[in-house]
Amino acid sequence: MIVFNRLKDGKKNALTLSYDDGRIYDRRLVEIMNKNGIRGTFHLNSGILDGEGSISSKEISKLYKNHEVSCHGVMHHTLSSLSEQNIVQEILEDRRALEKASGGIVRGMSYANGIYSDEIINTIKQCGIVYSRTVQNTQGFRIPCDFMKWNPTCHHKDCIEAGKRFLDSFNSYFAYPRLLYVWGHSYEFDRENNWNLIEEFCQMMSGNDDIWYATNIEIYEYISAQKQLVISADNKIIHNPTAMQVWFTNNGELQTIMPGETLHIG
Repeated sequence: MIVFNRLKDGKKNALTLSYDDGRIYDRRLVEIMNKNGIRGTFHLNSGILDGEGSISSKEISKLYKNHEVSCHGVMHHTLSSLSEQNIVQEILEDRRALEKASGGIVRGMSYANGIYSDEIINTIKQCGIVYSRTVQNTQGFRIPCDFMKWNPTCHHKDCIEAGKRFLDSFNSYFAYPRLLYVWGHSYEFDRENNWNLIEEFCQMMSGNDDIWYATNIEIYEYISAQKQLVISADNKIIHNPTAMQVWFTNNGELQTIMPGETLHIG
C-alpha cells in the first residue's frame, strides 16, 4: 500500500512560522529566526509599508530572504466589509506591489482580522491565491485538508508548550506527517516585552534533523505535488507528473519519486 506519510527529504515533521503586518519589529524577529535556522512566511500590507512603524518596501527582498512574502491586503481591510470588486482590488494590488518589491511570485495570504467566508474564498482564489491562514488555533499538528482555511497550531504565546509537545511525541506512532504552525505579530514581542519567548522557542526547535523547516508556500506546494501523483489500481505503478521530488512509503518502506518519473514497484 502506498501511503503519503512523509514530507520533504522523507521527514515526518515540519515547522513553519507566520507573522502579519510588516512592522519594524520583523527585523529583530527575522534575525532571531535566521540565527536558529527557522523559516516562515510574512504577510504584508503593501499600502502601509514605508509608513511610520512599518518596514520599507525597499528592504523586503533582503530582509525576508529565505522566507516567504505573502499577502495580507493592501490596507488591512476586513474583507467581509468590501464588495467583491474591492476584495479583488485589495488582494490583486497587494500581490502586484509585493511581487515588485520581493522579486518573487506571491500566491498566499492570511485573512486580515481573521475574517473570511466561502464567498470570500471563491473571490480570492480568482486572484491567484492558493492558501490563506486563519486565526483559529487547533493546538494540533495536522496538515490542513483545505489550505484556504489553514488553521495554525497556536499563537506564539503558546509556542513553548506546543513546541515541547511536538518534540516529546517524536517517538510516538503517527500515521500522518505532522506540522507545528506558529503565528502572531512581531510588535507583540515589543509590546509585551517578551522577546525571550521567541528566542527560547527558536533555540528549542533549531538544528533538529527530524524537522523540515519550511515556509507556508513550500508546504502547500509539496502537499499539492503529493496529491497529484498517479497510482495504478494495483498500487504497482506510480507516476509523478509534477516538477517536485516526492517521498512516500510503500508497505512501510520509505521511497521517493523524482519529477516526471514513473516507478514500477510491484
